[in-house]
Amino acid sequence: MASSSKPGRIYDVFLSFRGTDLRNNFLGHLYKALDKSGVYTFLDSEELRKGDEISPVLMKAIEQSCIAIIVFSEDYTSSQWCLEEVAKIMECKEQTDLTVLPVFYKVDPREVRGGRQSYGKALSKHESKFGKDSEKVKRWKKALFSAGSLSGWPLSDGDESELIQRIVKEISTHLDRSPLHVVKHPVGIDS
Repeated sequence: MASSSKPGRIYDVFLSFRGTDLRNNFLGHLYKALDKSGVYTFLDSEELRKGDEISPVLMKAIEQSCIAIIVFSEDYTSSQWCLEEVAKIMECKEQTDLTVLPVFYKVDPREVRGGRQSYGKALSKHESKFGKDSEKVKRWKKALFSAGSLSGWPLSDGDESELIQRIVKEISTHLDRSPLHVVKHPVGIDS
């Protein structure tokens, strides 16, 4: 396990995403690239043990992370889990200085901020379920607006592998990782 750059933090990165949209493609590649770079990343399918209660484990993992990457995709807001995650992430950003880095995966940041297109439709469904004046839905909208206003990486039809390398480089910079110096001919180390 890599040590985090902020005391009391367990994870270097928490990944928030809509599983059905991204788990087996972009997100899988991003997770592997981060792992290969020695970045200890919380990914629910890797870190959750069978029998764990999902919500408390996810909320605690967010609190114990140095950086949160939110991968906004077309169906992100259709998931109440994702909306709870983004609300918790933005709360931790304000309270504990969590670094938040958004990726806009085939969605426009204005859609995330303003609840347009698929985001607007999903939020309308949540409003009809919980009520238009629901504090929960208001909290989600505020969090989406704040997260969508952050500088991040847009990806519509570009090279995903190039974007992943830029993300890994940015994460390494945030974590202030520098390569260790190893002497040319180490003594006392078995091959």
